[in-house]
Amino acid sequence: MHRVGSAGNNANASRPRKERRLTYVLRDSNDSKHCSGVNCLILPGVDAPGGGGDGGHYLFSGSRDGTLKRWELGNEGAVCGVTFESHVDWVNDVVVTSNDTLVSCSSDTTLKTWRAYANDGECTRTFRQHSDYVTSLASAHQSNIVASGGLGCEVFIWDLEAAMVPLARASSEAGSEGRYDGFPSGLSVPAERLSTANSTGNASGAMLANSYAPISAKGHKESVYALAMNDSGTLLVSGGTEKAVRVWDPRSGAKQMKLKGHTDNVRALLLDPTGRLCLSGSSDSIIRLWDLGQQRCVHSYAVHTDSVWTLASTPSFSHVYSGGKDLSVYVTDLATRESTLLCTEQQPVLRLTLQGDEWLWVTTTDSALNKWPSQERASLKAFQRASTFVAGSLPFTRARACMDGSAPVALYTHPTSTIPGTAGIVRHSILNDRRHVLTKDATGNVKLWEITRGTVITDFGKVSVPAWFTMDTRLGSISVHLDTPQCFSAEMYAADLHVPGASEELKLNIGQETLRGLMASWMTRRRQRSSITSTAANGDAESGIGEHHPDRRPSSDDSHDDSNSHQPLVLPAFEFSTSSPPSIITEGSQGGPWRKKASELDGSEDEKDLPWWVMDCVLHNRLPPRENAKCSFFLQPCEGTSLQILTQGKLSAPRILRMHKVVNYVLEKLVIDKPLEDSVSETTSTTGRQGSQQAVGNGYGPFRPGSRVWQQPVKPVVEIVCNDQVLPLEMSLATVRAYIWKKPEDLCLQYRTVPNR
Repeated sequence: MHRVGSAGNNANASRPRKERRLTYVLRDSNDSKHCSGVNCLILPGVDAPGGGGDGGHYLFSGSRDGTLKRWELGNEGAVCGVTFESHVDWVNDVVVTSNDTLVSCSSDTTLKTWRAYANDGECTRTFRQHSDYVTSLASAHQSNIVASGGLGCEVFIWDLEAAMVPLARASSEAGSEGRYDGFPSGLSVPAERLSTANSTGNASGAMLANSYAPISAKGHKESVYALAMNDSGTLLVSGGTEKAVRVWDPRSGAKQMKLKGHTDNVRALLLDPTGRLCLSGSSDSIIRLWDLGQQRCVHSYAVHTDSVWTLASTPSFSHVYSGGKDLSVYVTDLATRESTLLCTEQQPVLRLTLQGDEWLWVTTTDSALNKWPSQERASLKAFQRASTFVAGSLPFTRARACMDGSAPVALYTHPTSTIPGTAGIVRHSILNDRRHVLTKDATGNVKLWEITRGTVITDFGKVSVPAWFTMDTRLGSISVHLDTPQCFSAEMYAADLHVPGASEELKLNIGQETLRGLMASWMTRRRQRSSITSTAANGDAESGIGEHHPDRRPSSDDSHDDSNSHQPLVLPAFEFSTSSPPSIITEGSQGGPWRKKASELDGSEDEKDLPWWVMDCVLHNRLPPRENAKCSFFLQPCEGTSLQILTQGKLSAPRILRMHKVVNYVLEKLVIDKPLEDSVSETTSTTGRQGSQQAVGNGYGPFRPGSRVWQQPVKPVVEIVCNDQVLPLEMSLATVRAYIWKKPEDLCLQYRTVPNR
């Protein structure tokens, strides 16, 4: 179907027109969480509704997922009350004005206003004045003045009270349906409609176009990254890629001064309530304190080792909290220059916001919001443990301190609480049927989507498996490289591979089983050759094989050649195609590299042709020693639980041990009155095909999970928790450590009982 042009526009009838796109956004998780980095955060003042009282605070956040959220902060944690959804790109900044209007700006080039404390989450007005991404906002606490700046080298000052008047007037004149110029009430009129309002004769459109326009602070030659305004709205400062701080009169847009000193982009700005002092943070890693009356920099603080992206000051402007690309949050005394590392995040820090004098909210490129104690809550003992240093005035002094090994110790290591987010998708691949998409999120979780239904077909979950192979495609095909001992680093339970009749405890080495499948034809023909040779040598079935490598292993070990004759040679999960068999590229102890189809190996190849470790694995079930095969962890009761402490020692178990086995262990020990043994270990045969046994303690006896017969009404339900997250029963220790714990220290698990379901 084609658009039919009007008769009066024949000149443009043949010109192709680009039709507008429709986009739909799919999410498979709860919409009450952010799913990408949180760019902005604000806690309204105590005068705002919900700003005072115990547990009645509101927190507003804006994210790279295009949404804003209002969080209700209570004693039991934070709850998402409302999601504000209208932006079509990253939300970059947010402010709340004195009349409880929430204002946001976005990379979609717009500003939007919302009723901050309403529960509908509807956008009340959209402003389209900017020509490029809008990166920063600033507001005057004592008025409804808001400034906006962006990558289009523009700064606009908005009087929201005046801007809302023509909208209300036009809406009231639009008729009973509440429409004007073809747009629903409560929504903005696009700029192109405003610019043509007079020519089309639409009165309400003309009123909107002519009644209000923001003040433009003209003079920027490059992008604007940061803005700040004093409480009374009489002073505005801006900074960006010009590497300078510009000062404006927001009432007229007139330039007042330009302060130079930074050597890289200005990324963060703060003004004290009076407008006399200004703090700036820059990509040159320096924080500068400016006296606007003297029009000069009075102090420089070399605290960070990389770009400073955000600043937050105490109400008295005596201390500044700073964060940025180096993942660190510092608090600095502006008078004494003493700096303390408050905490270290796992991702670059995007925004800091103080909640009173006791708490600091931190957002990063991750989707979670972390609440840390402020410096005021630190005990004397904590301060003695943490390092304090005097901030230098030049960047090289901070870099030299790190090179000398004198990096400070953080005051706090764990946030007091966290508002969790969901991991954002970072990679995707569209499959050939153009209906299915494979995605991978920031935590490594892989999912298969059916986009025609907007659902997840398969969730492959979070699984931490060692990198047991490498690969490339130089030959136009998949070339998989196996190196020892790395190729033997990954294990799986046989039950997960659907091995018939396999016990729950049987573990298989993926590399070993893959080699068995790859060398199956060689093994069969080698046995045939060995049988013929043995018959010729009066039935000595074992000596024929052992003669190939007498210098490496005693002949008694060669009995393993036929140890699995009563079992299938290759498990179904590791059977290679016989119609298109793989080619093997390798080299032995003599000669150079060679290549041959695996099905063409005749069984005569030995250590002169094959790596010795391959033959050791396939013929004798011997694997080289492996590092990090086990995971150390602590198992403790959750805080406040009445359960007895199971152990005070460190436990050790295979990396693939699952949480349901830990639950069984806890259940077993809950009914034992004697002291608990010190550690857990699970032993397994290195052959990968022989049975495995689990043991508790240092050889104190076998561990049989769930061996006690429980009465159903009595048996408790146990949960295993890590970092305040309840762990799925099928999750392994390695996966918990990689995706939940995320720390170099030994893993710490906690257990608790919950009411029977």
